[in-house]
Amino acid sequence: MTDLKDGRAAATDLGDGRPAANPYASLSTAELVRHLSEDVSRLVKDEIRLAAIELTGKGRKAGLGAGLFGGAGVVALYGGGALVAALILLVAQALAPWIAALIVGVVLLIVAAVLALVGKRQVARATPPLPQEAIRSIKADVDAVKESAHR
Repeated sequence: MTDLKDGRAAATDLGDGRPAANPYASLSTAELVRHLSEDVSRLVKDEIRLAAIELTGKGRKAGLGAGLFGGAGVVALYGGGALVAALILLVAQALAPWIAALIVGVVLLIVAAVLALVGKRQVARATPPLPQEAIRSIKADVDAVKESAHR
């Protein structure tokens, strides 16, 4: 059994596997138009809700990627500072203290590179910033309406 919006029940199966008559066959044109209007309105609202959910997820990924890029820049700045300190120590003493600063600087630059790659991957996952699933769903809805209109 399928319930119509106005509370009436309509059989969808005669019990032997054959479909029952169209539940909308007994409705007037005005009632059919009202049902169509309500269904289209509900469909559009659902599609908009789906698009908003999808864009929210993509926005979070883009934000995370941008944050990681920012973190990579800060770490690279510290790495550059450490390399400058290493150069200063090299010139000042020309022995072991500069090697320690050089190692720290190289490690910081490697960390910055890893953060940049992870951030780039996160931004790539968030693009294109279009709600692809909602678009596919809307196209499927339009195709279904076109198909039923041709019958």
